[in-house]
Amino acid sequence: MINFHNGVAASTIGDVRWVKSSASNPAGGDCVRFAELPNGEVALSNSRFPEGPALVFTRSEIRAMLVGAQRGEFDSLAV
Repeated sequence: MINFHNGVAASTIGDVRWVKSSASNPAGGDCVRFAELPNGEVALSNSRFPEGPALVFTRSEIRAMLVGAQRGEFDSLAV
């Protein structure tokens, strides 16, 4: 099984399905996108820079981030 490291070029990850929020800007692509990796980890990248780096997280790290977002812990960053 292939393991990916933080900073890997998102375009080299291969056959994965990138998912982004329906609230993203469809014209400009301004959104963070996620992909489930074959090893069960999750990659995160900037949809404006599909050739750019991806960060790789464990499922528990993604879960903690999503719970924090649901609780509004990052709302000040979107102002």
